[in-house]
Amino acid sequence: MATKTYEQWWEIINTRCLSIFIEKIKDYGSPWLIMRLPSMTDQIFIKANRIRTIQELKEQKIDDGVDSEYIGIINYCIMALIKISNPDLKTDVSKNDIVQLYHQEAKKVSDLLEAKNHDYGEAWRQMREMSFTDLILMKLLRIKQIENNNGKTSVSEGVEAGYQDIINYSVFALIKRSEN
Repeated sequence: MATKTYEQWWEIINTRCLSIFIEKIKDYGSPWLIMRLPSMTDQIFIKANRIRTIQELKEQKIDDGVDSEYIGIINYCIMALIKISNPDLKTDVSKNDIVQLYHQEAKKVSDLLEAKNHDYGEAWRQMREMSFTDLILMKLLRIKQIENNNGKTSVSEGVEAGYQDIINYSVFALIKRSEN
């Protein structure tokens, strides 16, 4: 992965996403662990759909901006990946343990990004922000269909790969937004 992308990716994850995740753990603990994956997918869908609506209308009436929605998408995807990797995790898990799991899942996603950037180059840098939103929504519709099929696929990547791609698309959008 290009060094600049790698640095930007981790800066967004560590300074923007993880910091909010930790603050929310301080406020609420980890009640999200009771959520089923389809409910998490729906929460991510709501956030992505709001971004698209704001992009199309070019206005918003709620203070939370587009950046906070992308951050929410990233955090919900990481939470979903934690649940997939640790299906028996209970809501009384320690803050330190949950943060360690967050780092483990983020590392898997950054490894995937490194492999994909090797094969695709940095083609994402030529894309428009709205394309990332559309790709996120498309991936979510795929995930919903896989969930409706009880996780069974014939030739497609599974739910985990979908969440990982959504994280990377969201980080790309945040990088593009910060550079504009």
